[in-house]
Amino acid sequence: MTISLQARRGAATDAAKTALAWSHTARFLTTATKLDQLPATELPEIAFVGRSNAGKSTAINRLAQQKRLAFASRTPGRTQNINLFEVGPKDAPNALFADLPGYGYAAVERAAKLRWQEVMADYLVLRRGLHGVVLMIDSRLGFTPLDLRLLALLAPRLANGEVRLLALLTKSDKLNRSETQAAVRAAQDVLGDVSTDNADIGVTAFSALSRLGLGDVAQALHSWTHQA
Repeated sequence: MTISLQARRGAATDAAKTALAWSHTARFLTTATKLDQLPATELPEIAFVGRSNAGKSTAINRLAQQKRLAFASRTPGRTQNINLFEVGPKDAPNALFADLPGYGYAAVERAAKLRWQEVMADYLVLRRGLHGVVLMIDSRLGFTPLDLRLLALLAPRLANGEVRLLALLTKSDKLNRSETQAAVRAAQDVLGDVSTDNADIGVTAFSALSRLGLGDVAQALHSWTHQA
């Protein structure tokens, strides 16, 4: 049976609507300064990570269709803890979003930086329920040395298929079409260095302002958690 292009587009639109309706249910659960303060749970978790000014909290808020679910400040580096959000029905949540401390902001006190980095590293390496990572990359800058260090940290769990990765090229509304395509290709080249047969790694252009890629991101996260 041949499926028309129109039918495929309609199915994709329906899938995006379902995924966005799911992500819109996100609600605050708890915050923690250390890994052992997080609740023990069997729910699949998706962690949002990235440089302090890459638009991490703004992306979470856009996915949740809430203005201040994740604290988005004009001053980078304000997220200092791991913040967990439940997703799915209130009486039976089926996933967790984890907003991790941003990294790389120079004005933050060095001791605080080290503490945040240790907390984030512990979470990414040790958290048993971690099912996927959304890595925020400023589309205008590409992968920085700190982003590459984070990739190296995740590489073992990516290689065996234990954790999935989606690189989100944020602020893509500030680029034209050819620049966006070039940014995606450059990111794919970087991610190719950590890709294996078992790795589930993707990249997409994203803009919280224009909603570019919003449906695609929601679908990816929805599929990750509902296949868990």
